[in-house]
Amino acid sequence: MSVYRSLSVVELMPPERLFDETTLRKLEQLRLIAHKVRAGAVKGERRSVKKGTSIEFADYRDYTRGDDLRRLDWNVYARLEKPFIKLLEEEEDLTVHVLLDASESMNWPLDGMGGVGRAASVVDVHKFRYGVRLAAALAHIGLTTGDRVSVSLLAGARVIDRWGPVRGRGQTLSMLTWMEHLQTDGTTDLNAALADYAVRGGRVGLVLLIGDMLSPGGYRDGLNALQGRGHEVTILHLLSPDEVEPAVVGDIRLIDSETGAGQDVTVDGAMRDLYARRLREWRSEMASYCLGRDVHYVAMETSTPWEDVILFALRRAGVVR
Repeated sequence: MSVYRSLSVVELMPPERLFDETTLRKLEQLRLIAHKVRAGAVKGERRSVKKGTSIEFADYRDYTRGDDLRRLDWNVYARLEKPFIKLLEEEEDLTVHVLLDASESMNWPLDGMGGVGRAASVVDVHKFRYGVRLAAALAHIGLTTGDRVSVSLLAGARVIDRWGPVRGRGQTLSMLTWMEHLQTDGTTDLNAALADYAVRGGRVGLVLLIGDMLSPGGYRDGLNALQGRGHEVTILHLLSPDEVEPAVVGDIRLIDSETGAGQDVTVDGAMRDLYARRLREWRSEMASYCLGRDVHYVAMETSTPWEDVILFALRRAGVVR
């Protein structure tokens, strides 16, 4: 029996696309970079980051919809009546695991602009919709360059829904259609969910974890489990602007969006300063820990256009090129 279950969906009438054609073309100029993880046993279209390898012919693989027809061996096709793609020795297959936190804390702010299906130019500070766009963009980059890509939603202690793994740019429409109607669901125990994924997630590869990292038990044990399995990990840490600089003041009651638990607090200048200091310390501690573990850590606020995260922040971090 499958360990995954489907999320409920939000019907958009008519359904809109996550990206316009211009945005997709920009993304197709990029590729995901794995610095240490071993390539898979099945060769693909990507250029290896290893130096000194030959660019001589190495092997064939079956044609996949969306492959570059210039790579097709027409002589073999004429003899066998079956399409094959020519591979070079420095090309190798990469497995890309996109993990998106689908807990209720990602469903914030409740009055965020836009929706998942809105055009890419809309500024949308909602964390989950922002995360969906990042996940879809990274998945599309991987599919375009021939990587083996899966996208998984994390909630509770496990994966609650999954698309893939598949290869080929022809799979992008299927991926976008699946992602356009996703919702948040419950709580997330990052340690348990990541440890479970390390066991069940399949072939070792590049893991891109997208979320707000708000998990009571933390994330370190789960991160260690992924790395112990051999994965190369990147964390994309999302927070909304009002989480970084809350506008609340006075006597208020805070409600945990995941558990429903309440806490009465008085917010004054001293409390706001304390909150800001602890937030900086939390981010700094996470960045330092990831640096020591050779994990890419990219912190962002959802007021930053998601395209800038892909085109600039992830490029600086060496995650895309």
